Amino acid sequence: MSDSLHVVCPHCAAVNRLPAARLSQQPTCGQCKQPLFDGEPLELNAATFDRHIGRNDLPVVVDFWAPWCGPCRMMAPNFHQAAIDLEPRARLAKLNTEDEQQLAARFNIRSIPTLAIFKDGREITRQSGALDLGALKRWIEPHLYKT
Repeated sequence: MSDSLHVVCPHCAAVNRLPAARLSQQPTCGQCKQPLFDGEPLELNAATFDRHIGRNDLPVVVDFWAPWCGPCRMMAPNFHQAAIDLEPRARLAKLNTEDEQQLAARFNIRSIPTLAIFKDGREITRQSGALDLGALKRWIEPHLYKT
């Protein structure tokens, strides 16, 4: 990995160039001054999806979900805890497939919850079905940014 990386701000979507050594030092956005990592899964939509997937040098783990889905709601606390535990080595994000049906179709989401990990703008792996926290972290960990 290079000495610096690009991290998209979860608040204003500005692309920040950050020395890799500063990743774990609670960096803030150069534009809006908000924290780049707050331990919360990022809510993506059609307007923000491509920027966060394509411009982040960190892996982005996307939970494709819907509010009416029982397994999705059951897994939500685990996904939130994974965001707390795994940031800043990955960005965890959620995409509501009910609100963003075109994006769900673009990625051929057939069942929910479906988790996908994106690196360098491309999907590298996918997992369907709800996972407990341990299984979720074990699935993500091989793809984390190495500091």
